[in-house]
Order: sequence, then structure tokens, then C-alpha cells
Amino acid sequence: MQNCTGSDIPISKGDKLSTKQAPKIEQEKLEMVDKPYASLVGSLMYAQVCTRPDLAFVVSVLGRFQSNPGQTHWIAGKRVLRYLQRTKDYKLTFKRSDTLELQGYADADFAGCQDSLKSTSGFVFMFSGGAVSWRSVKQPLTAGSTMFAEFLACYEATSQAIWLRNFIISLNVVESIHRPIQIWNDNSAVVLFAKGNKRTKGSRLLDVKFIIVKEKIAQGYTDISHISTDRMIADPLTKGIPNAVFHRHVMSMGLRNDLNA
Repeated sequence: MQNCTGSDIPISKGDKLSTKQAPKIEQEKLEMVDKPYASLVGSLMYAQVCTRPDLAFVVSVLGRFQSNPGQTHWIAGKRVLRYLQRTKDYKLTFKRSDTLELQGYADADFAGCQDSLKSTSGFVFMFSGGAVSWRSVKQPLTAGSTMFAEFLACYEATSQAIWLRNFIISLNVVESIHRPIQIWNDNSAVVLFAKGNKRTKGSRLLDVKFIIVKEKIAQGYTDISHISTDRMIADPLTKGIPNAVFHRHVMSMGLRNDLNA
């Protein structure tokens, strides 16, 4: 793949990967014997965890098929390598600022998993113009609505915000960390629920997550506010999206190849 043709994005809008694409007949299984799929996913995961939030979603999806990958999964993995070939000069950049403030973006793709119909949570935290923490993960609960899926994403982001807050406080260099950490979400109902007194009609586990989010807001640790979908930079961490939108959000995360851009 060293001299491969580059790809514009790691995964396209509408690409669907599932266990139904796993090998079914002996010939298909033999074709996958010499394919180092697990090694490929592991290498991509290393890059994603360290410096490439733009790979978070696709690596999370590819990791679901390590026990029995098929040709479709292998081709999808190689496409990520072609994307890395095109963007190998990308780096996380940060900007000098008079005000250092941690902000988070939380998003969800409702029922995006083709096998379980579970939703995908994605969040990214920005600090000084660059991403400092991010995650894309299939939700453990099956959300019954878009609002529930988005709220679960906000719960994941809230948990990470508290960890980041405690860590940054220990450094004793960022005064703004004592103010509520802003978490942005593009679902208005989530914001109203997070700051209101309504209870959910879901499971006990879902109730607990709702209560935790509300408590952290009441304690002044976090705050959840609405943002328009076109400014939701966590969108690439939940699903495949159009090329132009993907690259705009990736640049907003601080990933770029030109330090002067």
C-alpha cells in the first residue's frame, strides 16, 4: 500500500458494514486466511488513539468484525490506508490564545449499527484550537429515539469532561477549568431534558445516566447547549458523511497539513 492511490475520505456516506458480509462458504474463508485484518485494525487504532480523531468512527466499525472479517471489511480497511496515504502529512495543530477553555461536542447516529440497530456515540473535546480527547463507540443500550441516542452521547461526553476537568485542575495552569465545561449538542430536546426536571420512561440504567448528566450540570461542572448541525464537529465520529462536510469538520478539529491554514 506504500504507493497506493489516495482516498478522499476513510468511509463514505451510505457505506454499510455488517456481519452479513462475513465469509459464508469455504472458498471465501480461504481467501481471508492470509489477510492480516487484525493487524491492520490494530495499526489503525494506534494512529487513531494518538493523533487521528478523523479515524475514530471507521476504526470503531472495522473493529467489530475482527473475529470473522470478509472481503468487504478488508477492502474497507485498505480504503482507510489509502486515505492515510493522501493525508499522511496531517497533524494536530493548536493555536496560541489569551483564553484557554475546554469545550466538548457530542453527537450520535441513531440506529446506525446494521446488525444490532444500536446507535453510535461520538465526542471530541477542543482546547486551544485542537482536539485533545475524542471517542467513537457503539452505545451499550438500544436507544428508542434520536433524543435518547443523543442523550447517551452527552452522557459519554459528560463522563469524559469530568475526567478532563480533574486532570487539568491537578496541573493548576488553566483558570477557566473551574467554570462549567461547555458541551455542545445539535438536538434541542436533549438540552431541554438535561436542564429540566422531567424523568425518563426508560430502563433503570438509562435513568441513572440521565440523573448523572443533570447532576453535573447542577453542580456547575458541565453545561449542555444547542449548536446547529452544520457546526457539529463530532459528526465524523458517528457516521460516514459527504466529503466536503467531513474535511470541514476535520479541519475544525485542528487536523491539517498547513500550519498557516
